[in-house]
Amino acid sequence: MYSSQKAWELENAIKLVDPQRDALYSYDQAEQTAIASARPWKNDPHYFKNVRISAVALLKMVMHARSGGSLEIMGLMQGKIAGDTFVVTDAFRLPVEGTETRVNASAEADEYVVQYLQSCRENGRMENAVGWYHSHPGYGCWLSGIDVSTQMLQQSHMDPFLAVVIDPDRTISAGKVEIGAFRTFPQDYKPPASGGGDDYQTIPLNKIEDFGAHASQYYSLEISHYKSSLDSYLLELLWNKYWVSTISQSPLFTNREYSSKQMLDLSQKIQKAQKAIQAQAQVGPGPGPKATGKDLALDKIVRDSNKIIGEEITGLLAGEVKAKLFNGFEASSVEASAP
Repeated sequence: MYSSQKAWELENAIKLVDPQRDALYSYDQAEQTAIASARPWKNDPHYFKNVRISAVALLKMVMHARSGGSLEIMGLMQGKIAGDTFVVTDAFRLPVEGTETRVNASAEADEYVVQYLQSCRENGRMENAVGWYHSHPGYGCWLSGIDVSTQMLQQSHMDPFLAVVIDPDRTISAGKVEIGAFRTFPQDYKPPASGGGDDYQTIPLNKIEDFGAHASQYYSLEISHYKSSLDSYLLELLWNKYWVSTISQSPLFTNREYSSKQMLDLSQKIQKAQKAIQAQAQVGPGPGPKATGKDLALDKIVRDSNKIIGEEITGLLAGEVKAKLFNGFEASSVEASAP
């Protein structure tokens, strides 16, 4: 179990901060008040560039996202601001109703947040809420139109505020936490044209329109993870629960519905690309940009298929390792108990 925890920390690049000082957990109320008063992010829509999430907060968010199954879940993150970086020290779930496409916060959830934060302050934990997180089961880490509206509202009333999205299905398949952190632009701000970076991710066909319609209204932040000596005991307690639920499940069996949806979505994309190629062939060779667009669509299909194959192979290998481990343990137990 210890080795599996270390493997999880290595896979998600969780780094140990100074064990003597635990500096990322120190909270200076006067410093945070001064930062809030200066509001440097108001003059620069790209002011915040990084997010540092504690291992405990990350694990709590992943476990919450997985507990929702195919339904979206929602929670808040606590922490502080350090320069152009959000430092997330903890996270807690909210009592909200979720569907497969959205989460609906109620007055009850708002009251719960006030009571929870008040209880934290009474016990010496002064960190404010610095963002919200929710899940996108099976369709990637990005902001939908509803998410963009929610984040804009939060930034207008509670800034600085952060939006984090976790995909529990892809986390299970990939073995690494699928997570994204985002900030929205002001409504009157037009971001510069993209520099052509590789921001590829698999988006289901029925979500592409929503993804493309709002992609220019927000930007992503660089995410890193950390732990400290203060995390050790809590992380061990959480890992006992997470490890059992992970080691006792097969990614292929647990995620069979997600895998089937991935294959169906891929087949629909192939059919769409095939129709586009046939239509182009009937019209005749077009100008360069159209051909480039066609090649780009085919390239994305190839990358989607490779991603699915990789996840299936990972699931098969994980199943084989568990079978060897536990079947070997059972066999050795039988031999040891034999007279």
